[in-house]
Amino acid sequence: MFMQFGFGTLLVLLALVLLSALRILREYERGVVFQLGRFWQVKGPGLIILIPGVQQMVRVDLRTVVLDVPPQDVITRDNVSVKVNAVLYFRVLDPQKAIIQVEDFLVATSQLAQTTLRAVLGKHELDELLAEREQLNADIRAVLDAQTDAWGIKVANVEIKHVDLNESMVRAIARQAEAERERRAKVIHAEGELQASEQLMQAAQMLGKEPGAMQLRYMQTLGSIAGDKTSTIVFPLPVDLLKGLVDKQR
Repeated sequence: MFMQFGFGTLLVLLALVLLSALRILREYERGVVFQLGRFWQVKGPGLIILIPGVQQMVRVDLRTVVLDVPPQDVITRDNVSVKVNAVLYFRVLDPQKAIIQVEDFLVATSQLAQTTLRAVLGKHELDELLAEREQLNADIRAVLDAQTDAWGIKVANVEIKHVDLNESMVRAIARQAEAERERRAKVIHAEGELQASEQLMQAAQMLGKEPGAMQLRYMQTLGSIAGDKTSTIVFPLPVDLLKGLVDKQR
């Protein structure tokens, strides 16, 4: 009876040891295996067998990670204080580096993204920050990708989500936009006046070359005035017209 109990216990212990030696890694997972504390190899996906007590494994997810960068206080080059937050897309390309070269690559990438966001945006003015987001996203991504390469991480994309301004700055921008609209309206009005004056000058030159055309224009003006409900019409008569009539009588 004692032998049967001991044999059964041995079978249970062997089963537990065997189960502890088995690992199953999904398609998007890799296992960084250490043997007696030293790096051995990267294994997976599928069924992995480890030597209990000798080998240890750290799982690494290879899927793209979406990291939300919390709002950062940024002072632009023109001394405007804004709050900017962003979202970061990255993935692990080298599981060995991601585990060995940095303690926690998620925390490290998050902290690096925050400092890089402040450093890059602080080199630009507010207008650039509002109008050139695509270029700024590319600049931040390039800096992050270069620094995280030693960790086996590839930064795919960076997107600035929100740029929050205080109320006084919002009012100042609104006044600036209104002043710009008024300036454009005045410029357009001045250009219209210039074009109209040029056209009038050309018309006057053409009428001056042809006395008959000038007389015809006066007759048209008389016809338009005659339609109005006026009792007295004072109409200037050009000397050239009178001269033509005198010459005909002679």
